[in-house]
Amino acid sequence: MSDDAAPWLIVGLGNPGAEYAGNRHNIGFMVVDLLADRIRGKFKAHKARAQVVEGRMGPPGPAGRRVVLAKPMSFMNLSGGPVTALRDFYKVPLDRIVAVHDELDIDYPTLRLKLGGGDNGHNGLKSMTKSMGADYHRVRCGIGRPPGRMQVADFVLKDFSSAERKELDWFVDRAADAVECLITEGLERAQSAYNS
Repeated sequence: MSDDAAPWLIVGLGNPGAEYAGNRHNIGFMVVDLLADRIRGKFKAHKARAQVVEGRMGPPGPAGRRVVLAKPMSFMNLSGGPVTALRDFYKVPLDRIVAVHDELDIDYPTLRLKLGGGDNGHNGLKSMTKSMGADYHRVRCGIGRPPGRMQVADFVLKDFSSAERKELDWFVDRAADAVECLITEGLERAQSAYNS
Protein backbone atom coordinates (compact mmCIF):
# COMPACT_ATOMS: atom_id res chain seq x y z
CA MET A 1 0.00 0.00 0.00
CA SER A 2 1.55 3.31 -1.03
CA ASP A 3 1.25 6.27 1.29
CA ASP A 4 -1.08 7.87 -1.23
CA ALA A 5 -3.52 5.02 -0.77
CA ALA A 6 -3.40 5.25 3.03
CA PRO A 7 -6.46 6.78 4.67
CA TRP A 8 -6.44 9.73 7.04
CA LEU A 9 -7.22 8.83 10.65
CA ILE A 10 -9.20 11.59 12.33
CA VAL A 11 -9.41 11.03 16.08
CA GLY A 12 -11.82 12.95 18.26
CA LEU A 13 -10.56 12.95 21.84
CA GLY A 14 -13.07 12.62 24.67
CA ASN A 15 -14.37 10.35 27.40
CA PRO A 16 -16.94 7.63 26.63
CA GLY A 17 -20.29 7.62 28.43
CA ALA A 18 -23.41 9.79 28.44
CA GLU A 19 -22.34 11.65 31.60
CA TYR A 20 -19.35 13.16 29.72
CA ALA A 21 -21.08 13.85 26.39
CA GLY A 22 -21.52 17.62 26.86
CA ASN A 23 -18.20 18.26 28.65
CA ARG A 24 -15.64 20.74 27.34
CA HIS A 25 -13.16 17.81 27.27
CA ASN A 26 -15.42 16.06 24.72
CA ILE A 27 -15.40 18.65 21.96
CA GLY A 28 -13.27 16.24 19.88
CA PHE A 29 -16.11 13.69 19.99
CA MET A 30 -18.59 16.42 18.97
CA VAL A 31 -16.51 17.34 15.91
CA VAL A 32 -16.07 13.76 14.65
CA ASP A 33 -19.80 13.11 15.25
CA LEU A 34 -20.57 16.01 12.91
CA LEU A 35 -18.02 14.78 10.34
CA ALA A 36 -19.67 11.34 10.45
CA ASP A 37 -23.05 12.98 9.77
CA ARG A 38 -21.54 14.85 6.82
CA ILE A 39 -20.28 11.65 5.18
CA ARG A 40 -23.50 9.81 6.18
CA GLY A 41 -21.63 7.29 8.28
CA LYS A 42 -22.63 5.45 11.44
CA PHE A 43 -20.07 4.65 14.14
CA LYS A 44 -19.39 0.95 14.67
CA ALA A 45 -17.37 -0.79 17.36
CA HIS A 46 -13.81 -1.70 16.31
CA LYS A 47 -11.58 -4.29 18.02
CA ALA A 48 -9.09 -1.48 18.75
CA ARG A 49 -11.38 -0.28 21.59
CA ALA A 50 -12.77 2.53 19.49
CA GLN A 51 -15.86 3.51 17.54
CA VAL A 52 -15.07 4.10 13.85
CA VAL A 53 -16.66 5.31 10.63
CA GLU A 54 -14.98 4.78 7.25
CA GLY A 55 -15.75 6.97 4.26
CA ARG A 56 -14.56 9.66 1.89
CA MET A 57 -14.21 13.41 2.28
CA GLY A 58 -13.74 16.17 -0.23
CA PRO A 59 -14.75 16.09 -3.89
CA PRO A 60 -16.95 13.17 -4.98
CA GLY A 61 -15.33 10.25 -6.76
CA PRO A 62 -11.71 9.12 -6.71
CA ALA A 63 -10.45 12.61 -5.80
CA GLY A 64 -12.11 12.27 -2.40
CA ARG A 65 -9.81 11.38 0.49
CA ARG A 66 -10.29 8.09 2.35
CA VAL A 67 -10.91 8.79 6.01
CA VAL A 68 -11.39 6.82 9.18
CA LEU A 69 -13.16 8.82 11.90
CA ALA A 70 -12.51 7.46 15.38
CA LYS A 71 -13.59 7.92 18.97
CA PRO A 72 -11.37 5.99 21.42
CA MET A 73 -13.54 4.16 23.96
CA SER A 74 -10.79 4.15 26.58
CA PHE A 75 -10.73 7.13 28.90
CA MET A 76 -8.91 10.25 27.73
CA ASN A 77 -5.62 9.47 29.50
CA LEU A 78 -5.43 6.07 27.71
CA SER A 79 -6.23 7.31 24.18
CA GLY A 80 -2.82 6.29 22.82
CA GLY A 81 -3.58 2.55 22.94
CA PRO A 82 -6.68 2.61 20.70
CA VAL A 83 -5.20 5.22 18.35
CA THR A 84 -1.99 3.19 17.88
CA ALA A 85 -4.02 0.03 17.25
CA LEU A 86 -6.10 1.87 14.61
CA ARG A 87 -2.94 3.30 13.03
CA ASP A 88 -1.51 -0.21 12.70
CA PHE A 89 -4.79 -1.75 11.49
CA TYR A 90 -5.36 0.85 8.75
CA LYS A 91 -1.62 1.34 8.01
CA VAL A 92 -1.81 5.12 8.50
CA PRO A 93 1.42 7.18 8.39
CA LEU A 94 1.83 9.41 11.46
CA ASP A 95 1.45 12.61 9.42
CA ARG A 96 -2.02 11.46 8.31
CA ILE A 97 -3.30 11.28 11.87
CA VAL A 98 -5.35 14.24 13.11
CA ALA A 99 -6.23 14.67 16.80
CA VAL A 100 -9.20 16.96 17.45
CA HIS A 101 -9.11 18.15 21.07
CA ASP A 102 -9.92 20.82 23.62
CA GLU A 103 -7.17 23.36 24.38
CA LEU A 104 -7.01 25.40 27.62
CA ASP A 105 -4.45 27.93 26.39
CA ILE A 106 -6.64 29.18 23.54
CA ASP A 107 -9.71 31.32 24.15
CA TYR A 108 -13.18 29.99 23.40
CA PRO A 109 -14.25 29.70 20.53
CA THR A 110 -10.90 29.90 18.71
CA LEU A 111 -9.26 27.26 16.50
CA ARG A 112 -5.59 26.56 15.83
CA LEU A 113 -4.13 23.86 13.61
CA LYS A 114 -0.58 22.54 13.80
CA LEU A 115 1.64 19.56 13.11
CA GLY A 116 3.57 18.09 16.03
CA GLY A 117 4.50 19.87 19.24
CA GLY A 118 4.08 19.27 22.95
CA ASP A 119 1.01 18.03 24.79
CA ASN A 120 0.49 21.18 26.90
CA GLY A 121 -0.65 19.03 29.82
CA HIS A 122 -3.45 17.42 27.78
CA ASN A 123 -3.70 13.78 28.90
CA GLY A 124 -5.12 12.53 25.59
CA LEU A 125 -2.23 14.03 23.61
CA LYS A 126 0.27 12.88 26.23
CA SER A 127 -0.95 9.28 25.82
CA MET A 128 -0.93 9.49 22.00
CA THR A 129 2.58 11.00 21.88
CA LYS A 130 3.93 8.41 24.32
CA SER A 131 2.50 5.61 22.12
CA MET A 132 3.60 6.83 18.70
CA GLY A 133 5.58 10.09 18.72
CA ALA A 134 4.45 13.70 18.38
CA ASP A 135 4.41 14.28 14.62
CA TYR A 136 0.67 14.09 14.05
CA HIS A 137 -1.70 16.95 13.21
CA ARG A 138 -3.76 18.69 15.87
CA VAL A 139 -6.97 20.66 15.49
CA ARG A 140 -6.99 22.57 18.76
CA CYS A 141 -10.41 23.80 19.91
CA GLY A 142 -9.97 26.61 22.41
CA ILE A 143 -11.97 26.34 25.63
CA GLY A 144 -10.09 29.01 27.64
CA ARG A 145 -8.82 28.77 31.22
CA PRO A 146 -10.97 27.93 34.26
CA PRO A 147 -12.42 30.94 36.07
CA GLY A 148 -11.11 31.97 39.49
CA ARG A 149 -9.63 29.12 41.49
CA MET A 150 -11.50 26.32 39.73
CA GLN A 151 -9.29 23.28 39.17
CA VAL A 152 -8.47 22.44 35.54
CA ALA A 153 -9.82 18.88 35.93
CA ASP A 154 -13.16 20.21 37.21
CA PHE A 155 -13.36 22.79 34.42
CA VAL A 156 -12.73 20.40 31.50
CA LEU A 157 -15.19 17.84 32.90
CA LYS A 158 -18.01 20.39 33.12
CA ASP A 159 -20.49 21.00 30.33
CA PHE A 160 -20.18 24.17 28.28
CA SER A 161 -21.89 27.12 30.00
CA SER A 162 -25.20 28.42 28.64
CA ALA A 163 -23.38 31.44 27.18
CA GLU A 164 -20.82 29.15 25.48
CA ARG A 165 -23.55 26.85 24.17
CA LYS A 166 -24.92 29.74 22.07
CA GLU A 167 -21.78 29.48 19.92
CA LEU A 168 -21.06 25.76 20.32
CA ASP A 169 -22.82 24.52 17.16
CA TRP A 170 -21.04 27.19 15.10
CA PHE A 171 -17.70 26.31 16.73
CA VAL A 172 -18.07 22.55 16.16
CA ASP A 173 -19.13 23.22 12.56
CA ARG A 174 -16.08 25.44 11.99
CA ALA A 175 -13.75 22.82 13.52
CA ALA A 176 -15.24 20.17 11.20
CA ASP A 177 -14.67 22.51 8.24
CA ALA A 178 -11.05 22.97 9.37
CA VAL A 179 -10.50 19.18 9.47
CA GLU A 180 -11.92 18.83 5.94
CA CYS A 181 -9.73 21.68 4.68
CA LEU A 182 -6.64 20.15 6.32
CA ILE A 183 -7.04 16.77 4.64
CA THR A 184 -8.15 18.04 1.23
CA GLU A 185 -6.02 21.20 0.86
CA GLY A 186 -3.14 20.78 3.31
CA LEU A 187 -2.02 22.30 6.59
CA GLU A 188 -0.89 25.72 5.35
CA ARG A 189 -4.15 26.38 3.58
CA ALA A 190 -6.16 25.23 6.61
CA GLN A 191 -4.05 27.36 8.97
CA SER A 192 -4.52 30.51 6.91
CA ALA A 193 -8.27 29.89 6.66
CA TYR A 194 -8.99 28.79 10.25
CA ASN A 195 -6.24 29.86 12.66
CA SER A 196 -7.48 32.91 14.52
